[in-house]
Amino acid sequence: MLLFGPSGVGKTHIAIGIALALIGLDQPCRFYAATALVQELQKARREYGLAAALERLDRYPLLLIDDVGYVRRDEQESSVLFELICHRYERRSILITSNQPFTAWEEIFPSTSMTVAAVDRLVHHCHIVEISGESHRRNQAVSRLRGRSPRSAELSSGDRAVPTAEEV
Repeated sequence: MLLFGPSGVGKTHIAIGIALALIGLDQPCRFYAATALVQELQKARREYGLAAALERLDRYPLLLIDDVGYVRRDEQESSVLFELICHRYERRSILITSNQPFTAWEEIFPSTSMTVAAVDRLVHHCHIVEISGESHRRNQAVSRLRGRSPRSAELSSGDRAVPTAEEV
């Protein structure tokens, strides 16, 4: 699954909800901020243990990678991310959140061919969800500035804490 949308619209919140639902079904999941995952995999590569690190991640049927748009075009960073995507392709599931559309992913991977190959693997058998709207954090900050509690401001404006399927 790929969750796209601007900052603050609830991508991470939805990803965590999916993970909690799977954990409730006794399915183990692992959540990573993309930059932390990349650093962990880079360390494993430096220590000649990347293959073993990728295998250890296979014990999780679902790997959540949050904010992949913050990984940048450093060859070492993006190559381990690419290797993870290739390793899990058609074997295990990945849920990725990003505030960057595919058209901006050339800023993540060092070459067009690597970008195309990564996206091609990710979209095969994939559910893509694009979320639009304003940042919930920004709306809460504005509500606080106006002297209202964020929760009452949300409810008074007709927003719901949990979006309907049509809204997502």
